[in-house]
Amino acid sequence: MEKAGPAPAAGDLDHLREFSREDLLKLLQVYARNWLAHDGCWFLAAEEKLGLAAAIDLDARSWERFSVAEAKRLMSAFAIPEGGGLDALEKALWLRLHACANRQAVERPAPERLVLRTLDCRVQKARRAKGLPDFACKPVGIVEYSQFAKTIDPRIKVRCLACPPDPVGDCWCAWEFFL
Repeated sequence: MEKAGPAPAAGDLDHLREFSREDLLKLLQVYARNWLAHDGCWFLAAEEKLGLAAAIDLDARSWERFSVAEAKRLMSAFAIPEGGGLDALEKALWLRLHACANRQAVERPAPERLVLRTLDCRVQKARRAKGLPDFACKPVGIVEYSQFAKTIDPRIKVRCLACPPDPVGDCWCAWEFFL
């Protein structure tokens, strides 16, 4: 039996260098979907143990922290300037794990306004497939998107245009960002 070489160090990506572009893109989608699945598993476990209200409260607290961390890491890795306004926010929104797990659209109806729409939401589709009602994610989304945007540029404000428990229309949720 051949002895395997040393295991790669934490964070060492050398084992991915031989991957084709297509395989790297596929892996990125798998990572994003795994992240989303873990978030859902965590939430369900919290709900089972503590009840829905407590799980939503913990989820909001978690997103308050994670959104800041995600924004800061993206800003650092992709030279997104702090205080870069809606242009910086738009770039960061496309780089989020969310954008790899769910189909989204970004619109700029005016220079001082940006609208993000989630066109295909894996969480809500999975709930419906299991016969569950839509998850009322609006309170958590307000925390998530406000913290993410504020980290990119403290001047950016967020308004929810639609998000469950609101009725679902041509998208699962829509968020407006403005200066």
